[in-house]
Amino acid sequence: MGIKAKDVALGYLLNNEQDTLNCESFNMYNKLIQSSELRAIINEPTTVIFDCRHELGNAEYGITSYRKGHIPNAIFACMDNDLSKEPNGTNGRHPLPDPRLLADWLNKCGVTNSTQVVAYDDAGGVYASRLWWLLKWLDHDAVAVLDGGLQNWMAFGGALDSKTTHGLLKGRFEVKLRDICVDAKFILKELNRREMVIIDARANDRFQGRNETIDPVAGHIPGAKNRFFKNNLDQEGKFRDAKELKASFKKIMGVTPSHEVIHQCGSGVTACHNLLAMELAGLKNSKLYPGSWSEWISDPLRPISTG
Repeated sequence: MGIKAKDVALGYLLNNEQDTLNCESFNMYNKLIQSSELRAIINEPTTVIFDCRHELGNAEYGITSYRKGHIPNAIFACMDNDLSKEPNGTNGRHPLPDPRLLADWLNKCGVTNSTQVVAYDDAGGVYASRLWWLLKWLDHDAVAVLDGGLQNWMAFGGALDSKTTHGLLKGRFEVKLRDICVDAKFILKELNRREMVIIDARANDRFQGRNETIDPVAGHIPGAKNRFFKNNLDQEGKFRDAKELKASFKKIMGVTPSHEVIHQCGSGVTACHNLLAMELAGLKNSKLYPGSWSEWISDPLRPISTG
């Protein structure tokens, strides 16, 4: 649901000029956006759309799919190059990008502090959620995942375009990092503290240490609880109702407050999907362990569990 910017974005400046946004007509979407809502703002100068399609094991899938057809005006966001930095063997498969480099790239794409960002993919929002979280990390609230992704856009009758869009520099994107992630040292230190709940977003077989085909070591962080990210979606590939999501997460969390929940997965990507689902459920301020399992196992001294 769109929230009136007069309630949440008063004072944002457009293009570093002294002209404030027309708060009466600007809607800020900060979690999900529907295809009908995207159609209404797709050509607005304050809207920047990112195509986040990606496929594990196929580095060319995203850009190839983008070139075949994408939502008009969308800019391609590469998971490996734009939304991550190069792994070094000890920081996981998709390490967080340098925040300044990320901000510079976003700036070149036309993102300012007054931009409405929309992210989509064709995988239920799992990769789009990574960009959603990254922008929250950079203290940018006006970012939303397209509910149902590219499939829903097409079912809605939305057009596709094959023209490459690069964006247009519109002004500076000022960064103020939020404290919404933890590292391996924090996890190890707090591992036996009952107040902390770790939620692993991977499929249950990988969580248990079976059928591991991606990472060299199988299992999970001791004490972690499993909640497959795909359980956030209904049969149409859209996020489930907020009440349903809340009930599902509360079964895992128990009485633990949401700010004590840490999300992880294989490489810090699908965990963002669970984090977004918790926000939709009104369970706010949980955190991400970006390095996740692929970083955790890089140190053989860190404990692991199976089963």
